[in-house]
Amino acid sequence: MIGSEEVDEAAEVLALAFEGYPWTAWTVARDGHRRRLAGLFRMTVEEVGLPYGDVWALDGDDGRMAAVAVWLRPDRPVPGEVWQRLAVREAELAGDRHAAMEAAEAACAVLRTGEPSFVLATVGVLPSRQGRGAGGAVLRPGLAEADRHGLPATLETSTPENVRLYRRLGFEVTGEVEIDGGGPRVWAMRRPPVEAGP
Repeated sequence: MIGSEEVDEAAEVLALAFEGYPWTAWTVARDGHRRRLAGLFRMTVEEVGLPYGDVWALDGDDGRMAAVAVWLRPDRPVPGEVWQRLAVREAELAGDRHAAMEAAEAACAVLRTGEPSFVLATVGVLPSRQGRGAGGAVLRPGLAEADRHGLPATLETSTPENVRLYRRLGFEVTGEVEIDGGGPRVWAMRRPPVEAGP
């Protein structure tokens, strides 16, 4: 897990990973796009992941951070007032796409069952490291934690390539929506807990 001194590096890895991603391309303004992404991911890591969830990172061969995964835990729920406070900053960072972000979030509400689970808030791999197993490697500690608690892991994703990756890790699609107005398709996925062997 990362420490508070690594927040900026983690946010930058996620921002680089999400450039061109369908969800963020639809919900975050184009002007200063990467700066906006870094700001959003900094909030996710520093104000949600570290105090209430788990933030895992994987270093590359050069010793620099190459992949990051942020999980939300059902045993440490994020207080409503924290979400409310962050929503103000999120609106600023989304810019002229904030209304699209809110509409997309509302459309995805039907995918969320409310079942207690370990929720993958975000995961990203540096573009130079993608396709080499870093995504699966940085996700495994969070999946192991879900298994330890006997709970499923859940997520939402916006690319068919990611659906294939998550299927290899034991997830199955539980629903999908198409965001109105030309927005991305979003798949909800769930992985049941895996019991440890004898």
